[in-house]
Amino acid sequence: MELKDRVAMISGASRGLGAALARRFAEEGAAVSICARDEAELLAGAEELSARGGRVLAVPCDVTDEAAVRDWVGRTRERFGRLDALVNNASLLGRRVGVEAYPLDEWRAVLDVNLTGAFLCAKHAIPALRETRGSLIHVSSGVGDHGRPFWGAYCASKNGLEALSEMLAGELAEQGIRSNAVDPGAMRTGMRAAAYPDESPDTLPAPYEITDVFVWLASEASREVSGERFRAREFRRPEG
Repeated sequence: MELKDRVAMISGASRGLGAALARRFAEEGAAVSICARDEAELLAGAEELSARGGRVLAVPCDVTDEAAVRDWVGRTRERFGRLDALVNNASLLGRRVGVEAYPLDEWRAVLDVNLTGAFLCAKHAIPALRETRGSLIHVSSGVGDHGRPFWGAYCASKNGLEALSEMLAGELAEQGIRSNAVDPGAMRTGMRAAAYPDESPDTLPAPYEITDVFVWLASEASREVSGERFRAREFRRPEG
């Protein structure tokens, strides 16, 4: 149980990778505080985790709402007494069209969730993470380290998220807080199916299968690692 007695917050945890991370972290001994905008789906996932013996707090939260994010962090600290890791996972895909055809309201909505939401969660989690010398983990994408045509706001937001991760690594180094980005790679999720409707999901791993790097980054084993980018499907735990 690599995360025994640790506390982790995971945004966008009602489905897909977020739900898989909540399950894996709980299995590794962590208490998990999860949020999502879909309250019914979020609470159903929390019930399932609790039935498995997990310690879980579920807080419906829109990560673009600063007051709601502040409340989520506050309730997590009140319930569990500490915070060791934040996983910025909440994300919107948006449409895959050229910039000329991209609607402004949709562009803003995707950047608001994927980038501004991550900024707000990190901003309000930092004081708690400072107390534990904790870990910020940002879920990026295969299009997060370069510009890919017709990926619009999603691509721009994930590139911005990786820049934010590096900024935080530098800003927080002296406080003992580490910040890293993870590209989960192709996996069997609804977002992947929306992006690649002709792809067979049977050819892809389930999100739970690529969670090792997240556990490692949330654990004491990665204490000296910050400002890095990892590919989840290629991750091999360092020796020693």
